[in-house]
Amino acid sequence: MNTSPSTILIVDDAPENLAILNELLQPIYLVRVATSGEKALQIVASSSMPDLIMLDVIMPGMDGYEVFTRLRSNPRTSNIPVIFVTAMDSAEAELRGLEAGAVDYITKPVNPILVLARVRNQLELKHARDCLHNQNVFLEAEVARRMGENLLIQEVSIHALAHLAETRDPETGNHLRRTQGYVHALASFLQDLPRFSNFLTPANIEVLTKSAPLHDIGKVGIPDHILLKPGKLTPEEWEIMKTHAEIGSKAIEQAERDITRPVEFLTLAKEIAHWHHERWDGSGYPDGLAGEAIPISARLMTLADVFDALINRRVYKDAMPLSAAHDIIVAESGRQFDPDVVLAYCALVGTFQAIATRYSDSENI
Repeated sequence: MNTSPSTILIVDDAPENLAILNELLQPIYLVRVATSGEKALQIVASSSMPDLIMLDVIMPGMDGYEVFTRLRSNPRTSNIPVIFVTAMDSAEAELRGLEAGAVDYITKPVNPILVLARVRNQLELKHARDCLHNQNVFLEAEVARRMGENLLIQEVSIHALAHLAETRDPETGNHLRRTQGYVHALASFLQDLPRFSNFLTPANIEVLTKSAPLHDIGKVGIPDHILLKPGKLTPEEWEIMKTHAEIGSKAIEQAERDITRPVEFLTLAKEIAHWHHERWDGSGYPDGLAGEAIPISARLMTLADVFDALINRRVYKDAMPLSAAHDIIVAESGRQFDPDVVLAYCALVGTFQAIATRYSDSENI
């Protein structure tokens, strides 16, 4: 605990006034003196902050009001409490000082008992304000630290769940990172378009990007002989494969039921898992949604997922050249994909290629 005495700066052009206040205060406090407003500002600027300033109003050159104005205009000195000390014994003068923002107003000749009492009160108030400020700073830092921990735990949990699904399909490699990057790029590009702007806020883009890796979590419920089959699936097997969308969304929905309040990333993750295989023309699964009925989150994920599947090797196919994948994406505008999302992709081809290269699987390099 800091037990050093408080520092008081006395500003007065009259040596006798400085002597009186110095003699009165020095036994209790550290006292500094200035004989002009200019000197007071120099002292404040070149040394440690005083805890309190006792400021004469009437001084040659720069008067007390101007000194006070300059102190308040400087963020470094704006919170130093100031007591005006003046020979102007009038209600108007006192009101002007207090309206300017001074914490107190003492008239000359000073009453020693009154001066000591008011100085003590103002220093106690300053100490209380400082303690409150320090406590608030600590609490804000603690809240930020805990929020950071919570976000980290949330992110680790998302990736743990996503990698759980990925272990069932080991050839996907860095698929999660790539699709996450594609979704973020598309969302950032589309956020200024009127039909997307209400949903694609900066906060939603962050949550959407965070949620993207959970899109195929439902694959944990698909039998290995179907999920890892190297050839074409039979119609019966394909029907089972398609259930991964609903399996994933139901798993996330169950997680939502187990918590006491809604979590944004789970809401979007559920949308993505459930509807990222819907098609713009209504021929997708599991619900046959079409056009605007498909959530924006799922529309972005659809293109990201298909693009990545095309350019990377899977158990059932080889990797496709980027140029061929690009042609397919463009050809599916208005059929599989939202046309505006395809336009965004076309503008971001270089970004998509950079993401694909950065997180490429070794077998595709």
